[in-house]
Amino acid sequence: MNKAPIRVAVTGAAGQIGYSLLFRIASGAAFGPDQPVIIHLLERADEKVMAALQGVCMELEDCAFPLLKGLVPTSNPDEGFKGVNWALLVGAQPRGPGMERKDLLAANGKIFTGQGNAIAKNAAADVRVLVVGNPCNTNALIAANNAPGIPKERFFAMTALDENRAKSQLAKKASVDTTAVTNLAIWGNHSATMYPDFFNTKINGRLVPEVISHREWLEKDFISTVQQRGAAIIKARGLSSAASAANAAVDTVRKLVTPTPAGDWFSVAVHSDGSYGIEKGLIFSYPIRSNGKDFEIVQGVPLNDFSKAKIAATENELKEEKSLVADLIKK
Repeated sequence: MNKAPIRVAVTGAAGQIGYSLLFRIASGAAFGPDQPVIIHLLERADEKVMAALQGVCMELEDCAFPLLKGLVPTSNPDEGFKGVNWALLVGAQPRGPGMERKDLLAANGKIFTGQGNAIAKNAAADVRVLVVGNPCNTNALIAANNAPGIPKERFFAMTALDENRAKSQLAKKASVDTTAVTNLAIWGNHSATMYPDFFNTKINGRLVPEVISHREWLEKDFISTVQQRGAAIIKARGLSSAASAANAAVDTVRKLVTPTPAGDWFSVAVHSDGSYGIEKGLIFSYPIRSNGKDFEIVQGVPLNDFSKAKIAATENELKEEKSLVADLIKK
C-alpha cells in the first residue's frame, strides 16, 4: 500500500542551509525511500527572497523526484505551517557586527515566538519540530513555550552536527571509518560549551580511551576542535556551515523516525525531564534512543568528574540564555 504524503515545513527555505536541505528531503533521505512528501517552503516577505524561493521551487520541480508530491512556497506562517507533520526551523537571524548574545537571543526570540504560535494554530496534531537556526537550543525553548497545546517533547534542537564532527575527528585519529564510531553523545548546548563525551564512545566496540591512548589530545585538542569547528569553517570558507548542517538535520530526522540500532544512541537536544540532574525544562542534548515513533533519554550512562564538570558548564550557559529570554517564555 502506498503511503500518504506527509507535509514538511522548512523555514529559511531560500537560504544556504535550506537550499542544501530541501533536495535531501525530496529525495527520501530524511523520511525514507517510500515516504512521499509535500514541502512547505517558508521565507520572509521580501521581494528578492521570494523570487529566489521561486527559483528553488523550479529546481525542485526539475529534479522530478518521485516522492515529491507538492510544493507550497509562501511568506505567510499560517500557510507555511498548515497541516504540517514536521517543521524544520532553519531560518534565524545571524549575529551581526557588535551584536552580543543577548541581542541575538532577543532578535530571534521574536521570530520563534511567532513561529511557535503559528505551529500551534495550524500544524497537524502529530507535528514534530526540529530547530536548526542558532542559538538552536534556546530558540527551541522559546518556540516550545509559545506553542500551546503541543507537548514540549515534540520540540528538538539539532546537535547532530556536533556529533558528526566528533565522530569524524575520532575516526581520523584512530585511522578507522566513521561507521566504526558509535555511542557518541553530545551533552548540552549547541555552542562552544557543548561536551562530546569520548569516555562512553566506542570504536569497533571498544571504548575510545582504550583505542586512543593520547588522553591529553582527547581532553583538550579533540574537544576544542569539535567546539570550535563552526568558527574554523567560517574562517576558512568565509561562510558558515551549510551543507554539513543540512546533512545533520537529515540525520536527526532519520534517527528520530527510525529505530536506533541495539546498544547505540545518538544526540539531539530535547526537553529536559531532570535526567542526570539537569534543570527541568531546558532544551538539553542527551544520548537518545528512538523506536521510530517515540524517543527516550538513555539512562545510566556513567559520568566521571571530568564529564560532570563539562556538563555543568554547558548547563549553566543554557540557564543563562533562558534567563535572557525569560519574558518570551510563557509560564
